[in-house]
Amino acid sequence: MARVMGYRGGYTPQDRRRIESEMFEGKLMGIIATTALELGVDIGSLDAVITVGFPYTIANLRQQSGRAGRRNKDSMSVLVGDCFPTDQYYMQNPDEIFTKPNGELQVDLQNMLVLEGHIQCAAYEMPIRPDEDAVYFGKNLPEIAEERLQKDELGFFHCHDRFRPVPSKFVAIRDTEEEHFAIVDISHGKNIILEELEASRAFFTLYDGGIFLHQGNTYLVKEFIPERKIAKVELVRVDWTTQQRDYTDIDPIETEAICRIPKSLSRAFYGTIKIQQNVYGYFKLDKKHRILDAVQVDNPPITLFSKGMWLDVPKQALDILQERRLNIAGAIHAAEHAVLSLMPNFVISIPGDVRTECKIGTKEFAKKESSRKRPARLTFYDAKGGASGSGISTKAFEFIDLLLKQAVRRVEACHCHEGCLECVTSEACKHANEVMSKAGSEVILKSLLNMEIDVDALPMGPEEMSPAGIETVVLAQPVLPRGGNRVRVVEINRTESGSEVVVKAEPDY
Repeated sequence: MARVMGYRGGYTPQDRRRIESEMFEGKLMGIIATTALELGVDIGSLDAVITVGFPYTIANLRQQSGRAGRRNKDSMSVLVGDCFPTDQYYMQNPDEIFTKPNGELQVDLQNMLVLEGHIQCAAYEMPIRPDEDAVYFGKNLPEIAEERLQKDELGFFHCHDRFRPVPSKFVAIRDTEEEHFAIVDISHGKNIILEELEASRAFFTLYDGGIFLHQGNTYLVKEFIPERKIAKVELVRVDWTTQQRDYTDIDPIETEAICRIPKSLSRAFYGTIKIQQNVYGYFKLDKKHRILDAVQVDNPPITLFSKGMWLDVPKQALDILQERRLNIAGAIHAAEHAVLSLMPNFVISIPGDVRTECKIGTKEFAKKESSRKRPARLTFYDAKGGASGSGISTKAFEFIDLLLKQAVRRVEACHCHEGCLECVTSEACKHANEVMSKAGSEVILKSLLNMEIDVDALPMGPEEMSPAGIETVVLAQPVLPRGGNRVRVVEINRTESGSEVVVKAEPDY
């Protein structure tokens, strides 16, 4: 029997209960877990917890450490720092781990992914009366009730049928993603589900011929069927793993709202985002991550939809970047990172809740024409929540002017030359921040705010970190609304005493 097991929220309930039971009974020496073990699981008395990499908050760290030492027994908690700035800060200032207060618990009650589950469960227990119950569920309750609940002849609202018979079973506490892929083991004629994988992870993990790891065992992906949300895998004994080779196209396809940026001709747009991932091959890697082979595959593209916002880069900015020979794709990439890193200042979120399109060096630095020219725009989309999004980019959209101003200040104040984690690079960048132009990002951000740009003070390219290739970026064209739909126009009026956001509808765009 294995003495060390993996554990995460995507495992089947039966597997999770079995692992918890074996840990509680002392049959396991340890568990390698995600944050799924932070809350709500009694796994007995642990002797030690090793946290690899600083979690998002002090409260998270204390919660994880608290898994050991229960029932008044001695225990040990170890934090292994990663290379990121937050980790290194606490490595240099360990006393703050013990003295810093926990941050205030924040729940975004305007986020539909959080709110609807509570309302459906409440309506199952007792019919909702929107006018009276708005005190508990917010002023938008009447609108939510009309759209998402079922109304009876007396005007009361009840739990929707899609949440019945027991609505609490449909409210996920481990994640807010609606779409999951089933990993089905077909070894030796079996047909059992190993685990479920969130859609946002599945597309970077599952592809024909790839190796899927489960509890330390290697499974070969025999058939990946995206439309059925199934991957069929077979247990194999190999000493290599795989790493996919892919590219992702992220495109706004429908405008639903426009926000005029104060004192600027530029506008921010909000609407439906199409995310299309294309896995065209994979590398076979040995245990030292050396490439053994490169394999081509002919997988159909995987398409997802979400909500997000975007800003088209003004032609003036593109002209300046071309004049100074600064990498346009690198400038866009750096500006996106700068804005993205500041979103938690305005919207309750954590890194990864909102994503952008990271640029890849093999394309941007190439010496041949690319098959696709990317529109010159900054694009941000909700990573969770399916086609309806999580609501985070929606709220960030209403603070876009402040986000841009903070991003400009952050880039200007940073003393680095090529870009760093304090200004335009990101720990989460899938392509290791290799396409990056800090100077170019300042041009874009200032042009969106209609700020003066000192062209003569800009460096003259090509930049050492972003060598010039064949241009991959073209001027962005407007994204139209769906036929017949009205577009919301958001007017922002910020004064010293506060902010006012006015929303009105216009029939044409």
